[in-house]
Amino acid sequence: MSDLGAGFGYLMKGQRWVAQHGRWFGFGLLPGLVTLVVYAGALIGLGYGADDFVGWATPFADDWSSPWQGILRTGLTALVFVFGLFLAVITFTAVTLLVGQPFYESLSEEVDRSEGGDVPESGLPLWRELWISARDSVRILLRVALYGIILFACGFIPVIGQTVVPAIGFCVSGYFLAEELTAVALQRRGMILKDRLVLLRGRRMLVLGFGVPLTLAFLVPVVAVFLMPGAVAGATLLARDLVDPDAAPDPGSPGPGTADSGDAPAPRAWSA
Repeated sequence: MSDLGAGFGYLMKGQRWVAQHGRWFGFGLLPGLVTLVVYAGALIGLGYGADDFVGWATPFADDWSSPWQGILRTGLTALVFVFGLFLAVITFTAVTLLVGQPFYESLSEEVDRSEGGDVPESGLPLWRELWISARDSVRILLRVALYGIILFACGFIPVIGQTVVPAIGFCVSGYFLAEELTAVALQRRGMILKDRLVLLRGRRMLVLGFGVPLTLAFLVPVVAVFLMPGAVAGATLLARDLVDPDAAPDPGSPGPGTADSGDAPAPRAWSA
């Protein structure tokens, strides 16, 4: 349980960092604002069209008597919208990071610089970094879509589908959200997607402590925009301590470095 608290600590420390560096906070807002406009339109459209989609998908219920038809279709409409939110939380980060790649790279580098030590650089041209980020984001989104389909199907199970399944969904969202955010710093350290996932799997509770609260906050689109710069900063601090646990603060000192860190896999060279 201590790792859960430590993960949340990284999130808070990232928000404090951008609060103390106002110029970088404003710099990091721009990509999120652009993405927010697009996603807000998509979610509004989903809100208006979900009931029509459910009606089209359940013709067998046309002749059902009240209240059973309403219960079925209202429940399915809610599930469709929740599923849309689930995908929006994950894809919002991926799209925002892709749109704001130069912004967040610079922010992450500044966090590394402020913490002392080396400031890793990928040494790749911008187009190559964008290509790698887009490719890895697609791979992550495919994993998320698979989990989403399974969880959506499990949502039809009475009681469990309305209690346990949403909780699992938030954990899945939080885990992959944390992966997307830490990728900014870990890619600069030459770590490919496979190694990043191995690194994060070794500290699942730490990752969930960082990602799940952020996922819940990101359900409010405007909040997501304002938290994004601090989320990138916090993810950079998290990545620093995962890759180099000896550089983390002493366990007896306050702050997110209180958690015990496991061994990190050695970075690999980039692959095409």
